[in-house]
This record gives sequence, structure tokens and C-alpha cells, in this order.
Amino acid sequence: MRSVNYGKDVLSGPRRKKVPEVPAEPGLVVEDPASGFCGAVVRLEKGNVVLEDRHGKQRLFPMRPAAFLFEGRPATLVAPAPKAPARPARSASGSVRVEGLRAREARGSRIWVEGVHDAELVERVWGHDLRVEGVVVEPLHGVDDLPGLLAGFGPEPGRRVGVLVDHLVPGSKESRLVEGITDPHVMITGHPYVDVWEAVKPAALGIPGWPEVPRGESWKDGVCRRLGWGEPADGWRRVLSAVSSFRDVETPLISAVERLIDFVTVD
Repeated sequence: MRSVNYGKDVLSGPRRKKVPEVPAEPGLVVEDPASGFCGAVVRLEKGNVVLEDRHGKQRLFPMRPAAFLFEGRPATLVAPAPKAPARPARSASGSVRVEGLRAREARGSRIWVEGVHDAELVERVWGHDLRVEGVVVEPLHGVDDLPGLLAGFGPEPGRRVGVLVDHLVPGSKESRLVEGITDPHVMITGHPYVDVWEAVKPAALGIPGWPEVPRGESWKDGVCRRLGWGEPADGWRRVLSAVSSFRDVETPLISAVERLIDFVTVD
């Protein structure tokens, strides 16, 4: 005679479904089934929740387990988890972004760079900072006549000049051109790279490194030829578009530009 199959445990009753916990965020709409009051969460008060219905009437309810209906199903309201403080937004240079910025009126001081590409790269990374400080960046198209340009500008307190020079290393043509400029209202600094292109990290461009270009050959033409980038104008568009923040450029350029901004913003 076969025994009756009662399952694993004849004494166990049907399992109760777990009632979900719902964070009582402001605006959450729930219903108190006992009273039929339906409203949106306004605030929490010592283990209670204040609901407001569509007529603006408010009522206080204790936050007991499974005491409410949310989307037609039983729910337990719980206090929302505390939110982490929002981090301040950062600009491309890593500085704290000033929201709702209106550019400051331009200072009398200036930052001079060798060419248009230098100016565009500085704007790409430090543009927000420069507008906050009211600093104008001007391309010189070379530093061959830097002493004459400075004499024409007339640096003085409140009209300082910071100069960013490419390939500023001992023995270079650029280092010889700036020798002897000792005006206290002029700061000359730079980076060791032949061209500002080279101050962009190869990893940002997806290349293993910048190619070697023999002395006497145009550096930009040689780079574009070896990398298959077409004309220098095409190559520069590729380089500039690869830069989104200070993380994409080399440290010597970052240090040089930061020093110049500090120098020309001294009141």
C-alpha cells in the first residue's frame, strides 16, 4: 500500500512574501489602506511620515512594517540613505569650475605664446581659468623679436607679461633669444618640447610615441609624414581633439602655464 506524499514538511504553511522596503523620498506617492488617504511624501518626523494629498491636505502616519500601499502593493517605508555630498565640478585644468561664469574684464597683463597652436592648446585646457581671471592669451608667431615686442608693450605693475616658449632648454636657439631679459614684470618660462604638439601625451593620441624627425627637416611635416596624418593642418586637428583635460598633456607644460597664470594675476 503506497503512503500519501505530503511533501518535505507537512507542518510548514505557505511562505509569506517578503514586503519590499521603499525609501521615503520626497514626492513618493503611497496610500494608507486603513484610511484610504493617498498622498506624496513631504517629510519624515521621528519615525513618522507626513503625506500630502492632491488637495494640499497633510496627515501624519507611523512608518510601521507593511503599513502602506505603493503602486497597489504592500510596502514598508524606510528612511532614505544619506546622500554623499556632491563633489564640486572641475574644469579641464582641474580647478574648481565657477558656475554661471561671466568673464571678468580683461586685465592689463598678458600671456604671450609662440603661435596659434600654443594659444589653442592653452585655451583648451585653461580657458575657464583664464576667463575667471580676465587673462588674455596672445600668439606672437615666434620669439625672434621678443625684446622689441616687450619694449613696445611697456611692462609695469598691473601690466605684466608672461611668455611661454617652446624648446626652452640650455643651448637652444630659443634660450639664447630670451637671455638678458630681466624685467621684473616679465616672466619667461617654457617646456622642453620642439613644438607644443609634442607636449600632448602619445597615449591620448593612441600612438606609441612621437617619431624622431632629423634636424633640418620640418618637424610638423616630418611627424605627419611618419604617422600618416596628411598635412600639418590635419595633424593639428587630430592633436587638439585628443586633449580634453590637463591629464592629456605633459607635466612640464602644465607647470609652465600654471606659473604664468599665477604671475600675471598678481594684483
